[in-house]
Amino acid sequence: MEYRLKTPLSEEDVRKLHVGDVVYLDGIVYTGRDEVHIHALEGLKEGKKPPVDFAGSVLFHCGPIMRKNEEGNWEVVAAGPTTSSRMNSLEPEFIEKFHVRAIIGKGGMSQPTVEAMRKHGAVYLSLTGGAAALAARGLKTVKGVEWLEFGMPEAIWIIVAENFGPLLVGIDSHGRSIYSDVGKSVEEKAKIVRKKLGI
Repeated sequence: MEYRLKTPLSEEDVRKLHVGDVVYLDGIVYTGRDEVHIHALEGLKEGKKPPVDFAGSVLFHCGPIMRKNEEGNWEVVAAGPTTSSRMNSLEPEFIEKFHVRAIIGKGGMSQPTVEAMRKHGAVYLSLTGGAAALAARGLKTVKGVEWLEFGMPEAIWIIVAENFGPLLVGIDSHGRSIYSDVGKSVEEKAKIVRKKLGI
């Protein structure tokens, strides 16, 4: 199935998605990598809220390249996905505490994150790596930036997306992961080969 969704996303929006579906997004997308996760979770323990409301949001694991145009406004030059496994130890708590509805990245995430997505109603949307300039086409306007003191790649960029995609549902909110499915398939085929070879 193919869907075009507008942020912020509801739990109903993501519960209807299944592994293998294709999604295009309109609306606000936030970027956030290691520092955003760490700082937001540490701040929460101190009673501090992050500068944006992540509830219902789409969080893009991305360290974008930005520039200021002649009018002095930021614009997206390139926005390739970061390998999401870097956030494996942080993502389950981040989803639970901040009610993120979708993560965009590459490479998939660990089983605890799969379980957090199932429990709290979130999905993982896979974006092809190596096409950063192409990905930037769907990110139309930079509305703002927070935590720029962490550096351009580690800041929260607040971006308006328009028909951003195609994004593949790699992990759905029903406990399925295309990454574990592929791993199981490879292992089953390897067993057949080893049996034929007598090893």
